Amino acid sequence: MGLEIKVPTVGESITEVTIAQWLKKEGEYVEMDDVICELESDKATFELNAEDSGVLHLKVEEGETLSVGDIIAEIDTDAAADSSQDKGEAGEKPKKPEQKAEKTGEILEMTVPSVGESITEVTIASWLKKDGEFLELDEVIAEIESDKATFELTAEARGMLQVVAQEGETLDIGALICKIEIISGEPEREDLDTQKPANETQEASSTSYAVGHPSPAAAKILAEKGIDSSDVKGTGVEGRITKEDALKAEKSTKPAQGQEKETAEKTQSSAPGERPHQRKKMSSLRKTVARRLVSVKNEMAMLTTFNEVDMKPVMDLRKKYKEKFKDKYEINLGFMSFFVKASCLALQEWKSVNAMIDGEDIIYNDYYDVSIAVSTPKGLVVPVIRDADKRSFDGIEKEIIRLAGKARDGKLSIDEMQGGTFTITNGGVFGSMLSTPIINSPQAAILGMHNIVERPMVVEGEVVIRPIMYVALSYDHRLIDGRESVSFLYRIKELIEDPARLLLEI
Repeated sequence: MGLEIKVPTVGESITEVTIAQWLKKEGEYVEMDDVICELESDKATFELNAEDSGVLHLKVEEGETLSVGDIIAEIDTDAAADSSQDKGEAGEKPKKPEQKAEKTGEILEMTVPSVGESITEVTIASWLKKDGEFLELDEVIAEIESDKATFELTAEARGMLQVVAQEGETLDIGALICKIEIISGEPEREDLDTQKPANETQEASSTSYAVGHPSPAAAKILAEKGIDSSDVKGTGVEGRITKEDALKAEKSTKPAQGQEKETAEKTQSSAPGERPHQRKKMSSLRKTVARRLVSVKNEMAMLTTFNEVDMKPVMDLRKKYKEKFKDKYEINLGFMSFFVKASCLALQEWKSVNAMIDGEDIIYNDYYDVSIAVSTPKGLVVPVIRDADKRSFDGIEKEIIRLAGKARDGKLSIDEMQGGTFTITNGGVFGSMLSTPIINSPQAAILGMHNIVERPMVVEGEVVIRPIMYVALSYDHRLIDGRESVSFLYRIKELIEDPARLLLEI
């Protein structure tokens, strides 16, 4: 009797999955609940278990995408008894005769894929596979980064890798990045050894190919953690690194190969009579940010207007309700949500601040997607809070935390960084007292927040000490006049100094 194994329901919003890796082979005997393969969706990786004991017959190949409910494999349960008997006599499960690896002579050229409409070039951040290493279909072989995000490059065929572009090299979209010498069948140890350098052949001869070789899911996890597969001991079949091994792995404290090289370079440059220094290649993100900032300064008629805001009413409100707010929404109430809400109300009154210039036209946006500047180890990124005017205080705070976390981990998508209509930057977290922020093109304005300092103020004829924040609005004078910019910033001041206006929207 043949038992059909179908793609299970793995989440409400998931409609299709990809076969990441078969852990059992065609014709292999499996026990009930054995993990037979790994499935990947756009959100997570899942394991598929055998629903009964018997001989497995595969219906789809690795890398194939299926809808929920599609047949993925079949288990011949009638063969269970015979297989069990054979297994008891022979001491092992039935195996499919292995097909010897053969080079087809076909070479697949892999080019830099299109990763976004506005992205024209990428940089090879790191190779996760070595030159001459055997690849499975859809294995992650390299990380490429643009000025906006980091992407994974997966193998488009099964075979031997031939690296063309080196780490740190910048390539245009469509440029040749590597080649794959396509191989059919299962590679034997000696086939793999011929692809390795002579000094590695002897060392590897006593080990299996699977040793230290991560599964696709494990490779992805290790890459996210920044851990080299050579630092992880595999517990899978023949020493293969499994998903569980990757989850348990911790980053080694020993200096990485790149760090050792950097230290060596530094030592070499410190010759007698020379001042010690380090030279590093500018990242793709840093180059693009620099180019855009200079472009904004050259192409826009940028001016900045300033005001000061008494933060005592907001600070009193936060002090009174911060514990109840955290208990209910499981997040802290910060200053940013007040400024986002205030900006949305002010933008609705002063439409030109929410507009942008397109050639000889002015586009007035009737939606309010607020960009938030986030500093990351790789540079400044500006993710977008969509429909900020429709979000509650807790909704804004949670979205800021989510986007900032993804930004620092380098996991922001292109969509999460495109389409903002207005930007807020908070230099106060670094101690800035005052600044003239540069506009995030093609937007027309940016609001700068700064640190809060107690300063003397005159209130109703008396000098009192109040927590004051200086705020700045940089704007494109081609589109926004002085009256509009000053009025907009004063409206921000009114709303922050009287938070009840934010709730009543007056």
